Amino acid sequence: MKRGVLYGVSVGPGDPELLTLKAVRAIERADVVAVPDIGHKRRTAYSICEEHLGGKELLDCSTPMTRDRSLAQAAYERVADDVCALLDEGKSVAYLCLGDIGVYSTYAYVHDIVVARGYEALIIPGVTSFSASAAKLGTALCLGSERLVVAPASSAGIDDVLDMRATKVFMKSGKQLGELQRKLADRGQLDRASMVANCGLPDERVYERFADVDADGDADYFSVVIVKSS
Repeated sequence: MKRGVLYGVSVGPGDPELLTLKAVRAIERADVVAVPDIGHKRRTAYSICEEHLGGKELLDCSTPMTRDRSLAQAAYERVADDVCALLDEGKSVAYLCLGDIGVYSTYAYVHDIVVARGYEALIIPGVTSFSASAAKLGTALCLGSERLVVAPASSAGIDDVLDMRATKVFMKSGKQLGELQRKLADRGQLDRASMVANCGLPDERVYERFADVDADGDADYFSVVIVKSS
């Protein structure tokens, strides 16, 4: 029996209309749709693509939100086992991924495991959350010779990024909003910062001034902070 193919399908940040035609076709042609569930009590990728699923078989791909690499790797291996079992049955699998797979995606780890085991896997790119957020704010991320730096605000240290002469994008900013505000203020950059939370989702919030954000009440994992270059 011919093995199936794994498709990593980028579904954009939240707005179903930002799905690419290629992503829709891959989802509609797949035998099984793999749905990530990362503990946010909402299947965001599933909701984005729901109208294209057509009652297809679903594979729940639960992965923990943890800094323990051994726990995370075990989860990726477990998901890869489930995916490979379906591919061995000759079924094609469309694995849904928020935003673009090339930017901080969980799927990328599973993809590498599946490929290393000798299976065919293809990646379909999509709209990033920071591109969509910039569009919501009505601004360009970079012009001319300006540089663009993208970093997770949840990383151990962001001081080096803050000191760069570039437009800066901070993803996964939720719990770090207060610290990020303070550090930007210390550097005189706070007035150049904006934020979009849950871009394209029903509870989307747009803040042209990051300074107006309540670091406690407005904190959300899916928060993107954009700090324009001087």
